[in-house]
Amino acid sequence: MIKLSGVIITFNEERNIEKCLQSLVNVVDEIVVVDSFSTDNTKAICTRYKVKFVEQKFLGYIEQKNFALTQASYDYIVSLDGDEALSETLQQSILKLKDNWTLNGYYSNRFNNFCGQWIKYSDWYPNKKLRVFDRRKAEWKGKDIHETIQLTNSKKIGFLKGDILHYTYQTYSEFNLKTEHFSSISAKAYFDLGKTSSIWKILFNPTWAFFKAYFLRLGFLDGLNGFVICVQTANITFLKYTKLRELEKQRN
Repeated sequence: MIKLSGVIITFNEERNIEKCLQSLVNVVDEIVVVDSFSTDNTKAICTRYKVKFVEQKFLGYIEQKNFALTQASYDYIVSLDGDEALSETLQQSILKLKDNWTLNGYYSNRFNNFCGQWIKYSDWYPNKKLRVFDRRKAEWKGKDIHETIQLTNSKKIGFLKGDILHYTYQTYSEFNLKTEHFSSISAKAYFDLGKTSSIWKILFNPTWAFFKAYFLRLGFLDGLNGFVICVQTANITFLKYTKLRELEKQRN
């Protein structure tokens, strides 16, 4: 039977971290929390559980998550953010892996809770994530806030029943603030990758993002919150490309 390490990165997650820990405690053989010096009760909550609590200045999402992997005692990883938890079905699926791990990694769907509502459509579900993997064959890569696990052999991937429960924004105001914050991070990531903005991208890409999420992916079936999510999907795209254009002008 293999042993599993649950790995979490946190910053001011007192609202959600206990749900995360409770979902892991009977599944993994150790829990590692890498915290960016939270100023709320995150540390106090974690210390009530048997966790390895590591404080590390935030390095960026990709670098922080790769650092967290190095802190684990075991090579088989269950990786979560502080606002995520394993559903009961997913817990059972992961427990079965301990006797029958055959692949490099395993996907599962992420189910997002927005303002108390579980969102079933738009771009938010099914939101497939690879969070169970062998760290010897995996690394976090990509762009900040859109980081993903990259496996050395992408053909050896399975899929697990159950959901990662993601407790996202619980107020519209919080959503607005995060949209502003994440659009800045995305613009900088695009700029560093050499991507460019244009009037066409500023006009077309947000429009397409809304149309795809609201109509093609049935966001309208989630009611008012579905509409709010799809509008913000367009808004974050608009802000990202306008901020990218600002960065290009500053460089010139």
